[in-house]
Amino acid sequence: MILMKNVEFIIGSENIDNRPMQPFDEGTCSFLNAFSNKILKNPLCKQYPDLISLGFWTRKANIEKLKTQYNLQNRLGRGLAFHITPANIPVNFAFSFFFSLLAGNANIVRIPSKQFPQISIICNTLREAVAIYPEIKKRTAFVSYPVNDEISESISKNADVRIIWGGDVTVTNIRRLSTKPRCIDIVFADRYSFCIIDGEAVLSASDTQITSLAEVFYNDTYLMDQNACSSPQIIFWQKVTQKAKSRFWNAVTELVTKKYDLQPAIAVDKYIHLCKDAITRDNIANIMYDGLTYRSQLSSLHGVDLIEFRGRGGYFYEYDLQSLDELILFVTEKYQTITYFGVRSEIIKEFVISNKLRGIDRIVPIGKAMDIGIIWDGYDLIRELSRIIICN
Repeated sequence: MILMKNVEFIIGSENIDNRPMQPFDEGTCSFLNAFSNKILKNPLCKQYPDLISLGFWTRKANIEKLKTQYNLQNRLGRGLAFHITPANIPVNFAFSFFFSLLAGNANIVRIPSKQFPQISIICNTLREAVAIYPEIKKRTAFVSYPVNDEISESISKNADVRIIWGGDVTVTNIRRLSTKPRCIDIVFADRYSFCIIDGEAVLSASDTQITSLAEVFYNDTYLMDQNACSSPQIIFWQKVTQKAKSRFWNAVTELVTKKYDLQPAIAVDKYIHLCKDAITRDNIANIMYDGLTYRSQLSSLHGVDLIEFRGRGGYFYEYDLQSLDELILFVTEKYQTITYFGVRSEIIKEFVISNKLRGIDRIVPIGKAMDIGIIWDGYDLIRELSRIIICN
């Protein structure tokens, strides 16, 4: 590779050993467990639930459990993977790296441009871990550079697979860059997610259960300011009364008041968003807001593109569903995750499959929206990031 001088190597160098390994290689699994031990023992991690989740995901017991899902005898990684990671989610770059490493690939990871504390903690921990595992170090590079197509193309021309996280514009721009003829792209573009809550279940829940529900809903939404594709933007209510809504939102607001640090820029953006909704959207029946939680009640889904209804930092839309069938006309390939409470997941899954919906890849309880795994956006990443050798 011919890289520009303004490429900073956070870990490793441009001299990458790109030979493929077998998925779930013993050394790789041991390395991940070492990373897990180090990061979970770091006292700084207690401040960041996403780092704790990362540490638990990489622990030995979880990796061994994942390994049992695959027949690995005839598989090898694809070679060198180039990761273009999202700027607004602090831990995704690490998960992307771990998925590809487990699949048997060498990796060049462009770290997020936004400065999150979690990124420094992860990179420092990785630096310690690769020092103990020289074979991993030879096959790993973490780089930082400003937006520069020349640099990205130089790396792309050497990559056997590119893992592209970002908005649709980012994906389109990266795909324009030259690659090897056999290079494959795995793309995680803009997606949209929503939540389904049963009002009767809210009313029948204990106070402890409602408090717990508010906490996990907070983790799905406020923790990442709703920036994640899997964070719900709209709450669909079933069998709901105003009493049920009040019970849920009062619990959320009480928790947010204690935990959420509302940044001035987000506060301004939310209020401007509210004003625009009030002026331009005919199907908004009511808007309730207290600074920390904004709720826009939709009176109808007729003639709207739900993907346009996006909030940030605690701005939610709500709609009272009469039936799941109301969603059939709206769910496109842009839709990723449904989180739920008080609804049977099997019913939602059957609804998606029987109606042959082009979207919805995940159906998970509230609180699991951010739980990324090796099956993501409909991809089985171990299989996608490795190749199979047929022997007759």
